[in-house]
Amino acid sequence: MTRSDLVTLLAERFPQITHKDTEFAVKAILDAMSDALAKGHRIEIRGFGSFSVSRRPPRMGRNPRTGAPVPIPEKLVPHFKPGKALREAVEARTKS
Repeated sequence: MTRSDLVTLLAERFPQITHKDTEFAVKAILDAMSDALAKGHRIEIRGFGSFSVSRRPPRMGRNPRTGAPVPIPEKLVPHFKPGKALREAVEARTKS
């Protein structure tokens, strides 16, 4: 599902809200989540899951063409851990 799919789905589900307002709301929520993660905060949505920032330590990689070692710097990456309700809902759908 893409952002535009989500906007369309929400606009259809809530006809009292215009498509433009729905698009603005989705963008505002995603921007707020991005800003919070960029600041190092953790986001927890009960029944859905939690987002956090994970640290990947520096390591040595290899250039695939030459095989020469290449240093890979430390990275901070977003991480999502699904909540129990989401895991159970997905599992129930896949078993049917």
